[in-house]
Amino acid sequence: MPPFSSRGPGAHGKGAKPKSFKKTSLRLFKYLAPYKFKLILVFICIILAATTTIASSVFLRFIIDYGITPLLGVENPDFSYFYKTVPIFAAVLLIGVGAMYYYSKAMVKISQKVLKTLRDQMFEHMQSLPLIYFDTNGHGNIMSRYTSDIDAMVNLLAQSLPQLLLGLLQFIGILIAMLLTSWRLSIVAFTLLAGMLVVVQLLGKASGKYFSKQQQSLGEVNSYIEEMTAGQKEVKVYNQQNEVNKRFDKLNNKLFENSRKASSLANIFMPITTGLSYVQYVILAMVGGLLALSGYSTITLGVIVSFLQLSRNLAQPVSSLGQQLNSLMLAIAGAERIFDLIDEESEGDLGHIELVNTMVDKDDRIVECKEKTCHWAFKDGDKYTLLHGEVELKDVNFSYVKDKQILKNINVKAMAGHNIAFVGSTGAGKTTITNLINRFYDIDSGAIYYDGINIKDIKKADLRRALGFVLQDTSLFSGTIKENIRYGNLDASDEEVIKAAKLANADHFISLLEDGYDTFLDGEDNLLSVGQRQLLAIARCAVANPPVMILDEATSSIDTRTEMIVQEGMNKLMEGRTVFVIAHRLSTIRNSDVIVVLEHGEIIEMGNHNELLKKKGAYYNLYTGLTKLD
Repeated sequence: MPPFSSRGPGAHGKGAKPKSFKKTSLRLFKYLAPYKFKLILVFICIILAATTTIASSVFLRFIIDYGITPLLGVENPDFSYFYKTVPIFAAVLLIGVGAMYYYSKAMVKISQKVLKTLRDQMFEHMQSLPLIYFDTNGHGNIMSRYTSDIDAMVNLLAQSLPQLLLGLLQFIGILIAMLLTSWRLSIVAFTLLAGMLVVVQLLGKASGKYFSKQQQSLGEVNSYIEEMTAGQKEVKVYNQQNEVNKRFDKLNNKLFENSRKASSLANIFMPITTGLSYVQYVILAMVGGLLALSGYSTITLGVIVSFLQLSRNLAQPVSSLGQQLNSLMLAIAGAERIFDLIDEESEGDLGHIELVNTMVDKDDRIVECKEKTCHWAFKDGDKYTLLHGEVELKDVNFSYVKDKQILKNINVKAMAGHNIAFVGSTGAGKTTITNLINRFYDIDSGAIYYDGINIKDIKKADLRRALGFVLQDTSLFSGTIKENIRYGNLDASDEEVIKAAKLANADHFISLLEDGYDTFLDGEDNLLSVGQRQLLAIARCAVANPPVMILDEATSSIDTRTEMIVQEGMNKLMEGRTVFVIAHRLSTIRNSDVIVVLEHGEIIEMGNHNELLKKKGAYYNLYTGLTKLD
């Protein structure tokens, strides 16, 4: 098996740095392009919402200077100014509230559509990735792209992005309003504001680094939890609970430290900005009062109150910008991980030969047809090669990692209809050979031929349609038993599904279920036993009806009677096909046409059962019990 990596998300190594913030942001915003007209309306509504906030502060100046001050000491005050201005102000506020409601609702819808597109793109691309990607990236890491990273982006698009824009517009608008209200007080306010911005920038830069590390650590923890959940039986059998806990504590502590540092920096934004705004408020009140007492006619009570309210409101967008900046950093870190997956190189396929249905016409010519004739052929231009199932590995060398060779000079030829068994200890290369036949991985040198055609010239999808698999670990998917069997051939009719189940000896137990073939399965851990799941795997392979089959024996965990039923089903399936067997019990391969004995990636013996016993070599020692088969 290929080496497994426990590295963080996106396969980043230790100390990996995040990619360009600008580049990732621009790429993310491209997903918003289809909604540009709605976003223009959102932008207009955000401007309206920002304007109403500023208008409320400016309104105070006119109320005090033109509505209240002239009435001081007057016996019969005239409130007509209030009657004119208050309804206008109320209308402005209502417009602001309506605008906020619209842009909030619109951004939620847009964010969900964008993220649906991203999820679809991720999942579709994931299907095209080579198997080695899943070997070197933990499942928890991959799953976190669809959960925590997507959640962070939902928060960004639905909340943080509009709040950032609103805060920025409010910030700019309030600065302009302050300048128009009093340029003298503005100089004081801007000087104090510069200090606040420096603090916000420093905190944002520091927290961004730890938010990225937090997401990476979260992926590692998720991956480890999933790994240990799946392997609980092994953990208990080997009493590894303490070691598992130690490893988890180490990963969890790393996540805790990164989360603590990120959260600590995020949580001090509010108290720091609030404290600085209070200081600014007091200083401005003192300076405004001194200017008014000094005789500046432009500094009125209304100006001071309005300016103080503006400066106070200025703290809100500054604080909001700081808070939303953290969400932005978290979301961009998540977006980088999502784009890492999307940017992973798809499984290469330079093949051009296709698998087609054929028939022999009246002139004895092989022609392509649409009917399901079960006569398969490889099509190369106008040339058709009927499938017989002859497979040859010629001078094959392979390594998962450069300079660490796994298979060395492998030469095996399987004639059509022959049974080839691979025997050897764990790590000898048995499973690797079968993975090369279906091009889960490409060889370093040599060639593999299917009916005389180099498999590199065959389209991978068509090659794999011409191969059948019964794997050691049977994967069942959510759906009915009928749908799980039909997974081997989506075009199979109900009759073909039942026929395949009968061939696999699965029909008997299926018929005993209350809903029969319509019994719903919810995945791996279900009401079915290990043996029953294996029978379904055999039926799935049977309905595909391939000329070549790869069988990874897995009968060690079932009882003797069930093993006999499973073996009988496998024997029926193997009839008339070329079969590669990864053997775990020598008793099941005595009748194989060729037995290949592997050791450290090399063939050390090859022949049939009787020939190998006569040699009294490695196979003889295994068969007589002098050495054990892992």
